[in-house]
Amino acid sequence: MSADNIVIVESPAKAKTINKYLGSDYEVIASYGHVRDLVGKDGSVLPEEDFAMKWELGERAEKNVSDIKNLVKNAKSVFLAPDPDREGEAIAWHVQEILREDGLLEGKNIQRVTFNEITKSAVQNAFNHTRGLDQRLIEAYLARRALDYLVGFNISPVLWRKLPGSRSAGRVQSVALRLVCEREAEIEVFKPQEYWSIETRLHTIEGAPFTARLTHLAGNKLDKFDLGSEGDATHAIERIKLKNLSIQKIERKQARRSPPAPFITSTLQIEASRKLGFSASNTMRVAQQLYEAGLITYMRTDGTTLSEEAVTQSRDVIKKEYGDQYLPDAPRLYKSKAKNAQEAHEAIRPTDLSKLPGREGGPMEESQRKLYDLIWKRTMASQMENAILDQVAVDISDGTDDVVLRANGSVVKFDGFLTLYQESTDDDDNDKDEKNERDRILPPMNEGEKTKIVDIDSNQHFTQPPPRYSEATLVKKLEELGIGRPSTYASILQVLRDRNYVTMDKKRFIPEDRGRLVTTFLQKFFARYVDYDFTANLEEELDAIAAGHVAWKEMLRHFWVDFKAAVDETKDLTITEVIDYLDAELGPHFFPTSAENKEPRKCQACAETHGDGRLGLKLGKFGAFIGCSNYPECKFTRPLVVPGDGDEDAEAAALSNEPKILGKDPGTGRTVTLRRGPYGPYVQIDAPEETAEQEAKRMEAYESDIEAWKEAKKVAKKAGEKAPKKPPKPKPEKPKRQGLPKGMSVGDVTLENALELLALPRDIGEHPETGKMIKAGIGRFGPFVQHDGKYASIPKDEDVMTIGMNRAVDLIAEKEKRDAAKIAKKTDKSDKDEPKKKTSKKKSSSKKKSA
Repeated sequence: MSADNIVIVESPAKAKTINKYLGSDYEVIASYGHVRDLVGKDGSVLPEEDFAMKWELGERAEKNVSDIKNLVKNAKSVFLAPDPDREGEAIAWHVQEILREDGLLEGKNIQRVTFNEITKSAVQNAFNHTRGLDQRLIEAYLARRALDYLVGFNISPVLWRKLPGSRSAGRVQSVALRLVCEREAEIEVFKPQEYWSIETRLHTIEGAPFTARLTHLAGNKLDKFDLGSEGDATHAIERIKLKNLSIQKIERKQARRSPPAPFITSTLQIEASRKLGFSASNTMRVAQQLYEAGLITYMRTDGTTLSEEAVTQSRDVIKKEYGDQYLPDAPRLYKSKAKNAQEAHEAIRPTDLSKLPGREGGPMEESQRKLYDLIWKRTMASQMENAILDQVAVDISDGTDDVVLRANGSVVKFDGFLTLYQESTDDDDNDKDEKNERDRILPPMNEGEKTKIVDIDSNQHFTQPPPRYSEATLVKKLEELGIGRPSTYASILQVLRDRNYVTMDKKRFIPEDRGRLVTTFLQKFFARYVDYDFTANLEEELDAIAAGHVAWKEMLRHFWVDFKAAVDETKDLTITEVIDYLDAELGPHFFPTSAENKEPRKCQACAETHGDGRLGLKLGKFGAFIGCSNYPECKFTRPLVVPGDGDEDAEAAALSNEPKILGKDPGTGRTVTLRRGPYGPYVQIDAPEETAEQEAKRMEAYESDIEAWKEAKKVAKKAGEKAPKKPPKPKPEKPKRQGLPKGMSVGDVTLENALELLALPRDIGEHPETGKMIKAGIGRFGPFVQHDGKYASIPKDEDVMTIGMNRAVDLIAEKEKRDAAKIAKKTDKSDKDEPKKKTSKKKSSSKKKSA
């Protein structure tokens, strides 16, 4: 029997927790996320019909919706309790619409319930303060969904037609991809600049060591690049050595460092990435688990405020666990720095700050425990006293400004919030050397005291390119630009990976060539729609809809007029125009010049024959590739591979202008080359050149075979027999190829070992029992030994080129033993199943008789 009050939430874990706080008059059921979405084909958003939208149930939603309907039929009240944000309001609206369309809400009380944390008091308070659905939030959701759909279903087909092999394009994901691609382009054109610094090790008058850095030379303050060579550095050292240095000036000041604000969604993702190594999607998944278990507040928020109850509780814990000196006189208040922050919800915090990490009542699963610990410490630290640092700057010279050295140092006088939490920084932060210098502790010294020079070091440096984005820094950048919202960051980054537009290396985003092609295409032909400011302004308009300041359909009309015109402009665009533009724009990326290769576009494959082949970007059925301008005479192609720094990139560099000629086979004079194919690198020896006489003999033999076939066909027809197959047309001998074994780098391939590979399969010797030859080779599934038509794999740590007779016989015997065991097991199973089959036959026959 169903309850009078039905509560609908989005997840079973949340349902289980809420169920504990409501009485037996309530029954809680989960919708399992969104129950319906736009129909996944063109025509689901109709601009010409005032942006009418067509919805359909999700693939796995039918049963869940059916269960909800069955409960609602007999209920008096329905409470819609998904999460307290735009997505949660959308789920509630979809459920309500489905129930209304089936006439299940007539005479029923339907209410919206929201709570920022799943605790008994918060849930019960929410049920005492129900409301109707927020139409403004629903309209903001509808506008966002329509925008994403219209962009995806109009730009993606253009991509598919004009840039074969491309995946779909998304409104926000395309902008995030542009950031990744532009950063990679900056790295590629970066030219490192040399500079030098001088560090002097000195002793105080008491003999205490310390280090100072050269800051002034010849009366001028040194800029970063003033010492631009080793000669400049040596000259500076010689001038320092001539000086009698003493302490000229000591500056002491006290610095206060304030704690960071409590977590919002973006800062939680950033810090979890830095400190825990979590991806954005993993962070949100674990945070969702903590929220649904009632351990933290709602995790999709851009608000940094804490409730009065949370502030009071945190101050009580600080006083009890750390003492009065760590408690500021008044609670701290924070305001979000994020562009377009709505401050709609409280910051992310533990629901009960008295549940200290690692103690009873906290999460037990490791990833949950780690994230809870991070959130608890950040929340507590946000309400703790400032850290106080004593900073010291000492100037050392001979009394003139000809040579001035500076020693910096600091000491933590009071650690304050640092006793609990220190915010991490990204490894691309500048001036790390200076930061390390400031963190030094200097020995006691006084103005006027002499110093003794112990040693002088010159250090060579080179400017570094901007670092690739990590998940943390990309989220930070998107937030700074006002692109995306708390609930979207994780999905944006995941989509880039899922579409193979980017790859991850050492937790950094590297754009795939597919991604660079798409970005370059969009920047040329849809420039406005991957513009940072335009995308951020759209987000502001969506927020204005949620605030009730903008009509959602009016906003869509303004967008659609210009967007449709941009799409229509591409209709007459030819693939040749697209590829020519991409080839020119991305030429420096795909064909980088270097000291070793000053003509990267010159085709080496046809250099000896045609001589003027130029490599360029081409488009095929399955996407872009590099091809030769002499096609079809020259059929050279290679995938889009650009040399880089890693092992795989080094291999790509070795084949960046393949085929790489290794030399001539001494026995035949045929050319041996190293190439890259769809299954990896391989070596090839050219087929023997066929003379005109050989070709004539081959064709003469073929014609003879055809005549014999025709006669045999006539005979078969008269006899009423099946006609023989037509003999295939003989082709010239093909080049022989052999893939590289695993573990062999392309950089290690020489003419000698290439010829050894091309000689595979090689004879090892005759089997001692059968007298048949044992061979070793490399096949589709790796290295093998072969005997009497049977194959046995060679283990990864053994070499196909050197494996001997004894080991080969052992591998074959082991393989035969395994095969025999499988056959025996199968036979045994068949014997056991036979009585069952007989029994089932008897049963079926007795049933037939009784029938």
